[in-house]
Amino acid sequence: MKTQTGIFAFALALLLQVHFAQAQENMLCQGAYWTEDEANVHMKQWATEWTTQADWEKRSQTIREGLVKGMMLDQMPKRDSPFNTIIHSTREMDGYIVENIAIESFPGFYITGNLYRPLSKEPFQKSPAILSVHGHGTDPRFGESVQKRSAAFARMGAVVFAYDMIGYGDSKQVEHKMPIALTIQTYNSQRVIDYLVSRPDVDPDRIGVTGESGGGTQTILITALDPRIKVSVPVVMVSAYFFGGCTCESGMPIHKSAHHQTNNVEIAALAVPRPMLLISDGGDWTQNTPRVEMPYVQKVYSLYDAESKIDNVHLPAERHDYGPSKRFAAYNFLANYLGLSAGKILVKNQFDEGFVTLLPKEDLMVFNEKNPVPANALKGDQAVVDFLGLKP
Repeated sequence: MKTQTGIFAFALALLLQVHFAQAQENMLCQGAYWTEDEANVHMKQWATEWTTQADWEKRSQTIREGLVKGMMLDQMPKRDSPFNTIIHSTREMDGYIVENIAIESFPGFYITGNLYRPLSKEPFQKSPAILSVHGHGTDPRFGESVQKRSAAFARMGAVVFAYDMIGYGDSKQVEHKMPIALTIQTYNSQRVIDYLVSRPDVDPDRIGVTGESGGGTQTILITALDPRIKVSVPVVMVSAYFFGGCTCESGMPIHKSAHHQTNNVEIAALAVPRPMLLISDGGDWTQNTPRVEMPYVQKVYSLYDAESKIDNVHLPAERHDYGPSKRFAAYNFLANYLGLSAGKILVKNQFDEGFVTLLPKEDLMVFNEKNPVPANALKGDQAVVDFLGLKP
């Protein structure tokens, strides 16, 4: 009898797991979930449902709850564990410092990256800080775009944390496309903010974030969820019809529930009334930004009389990247709102990145023979999932 009861309980638990998984899957909005015209119709309909600031506040609360519940962020560990910071390989460059860094996000899981700091800062003054979030590719933290923008921000006066997406760079404890990638990456971003504001050289009231593509998704999510972000620059990502093509962006039901539907435009609009620059181009899903996405976000900002704080740089002849012209637009915007010294990277009144030394991957890696992965590190997707014990 006991054996039969045990089998029944196991079968019931399995059935419930399948039910929850199917329910979640039915709520997923992934990739090009709508056509461009369908998205436009949805946006027009939503715009009729709020006309006052109070209306929008009510809708924004629903959207934020959808984010938190959808990615089960409310089930993650309290963010009060020690960082157990690892910093090594400090190098003085032309106007900035680069260090290799890891911090413990939750017990046994490490956020890996590079810390870029001003070589010299004003005495007795704290620096702004910037989260530099990369998109998908071949270990982008080691690439030209992340190195150049992080170094430029540091030379202008910011403390910059360029950190790996899970499964990239040094962050190899789990696979990138694990089922709860979105949860862990967003939690990691919160922990990066926790770390930055704990530093004695950082001004906690001047925190910014920027990232491209999948990093743009993380930019709008962390801005929507964390009021400590004061200015944001999502690059080549915010779209009315495209919801993100990777598990780490749309693999959990954050856009839709039994009682709401939203998209990345409304998630981006949760930044209001904080300054935000949307950078878009003509060669990807942001090609409609000036006509569709931007007017919607502007309408939200108008409820707060904050139209001057939302802007769009659209580059119709460019493609999906975070290239020089996109970086230059971000430099100008973040310098303005974070109080950075843009003049430190200007040559003949033009932004110039010629001072940046691109370092090889081996120099930027956190973990190597001399600095091994900590002994308590969780190993593999299942070990992390089991440790967290998230329940849909």
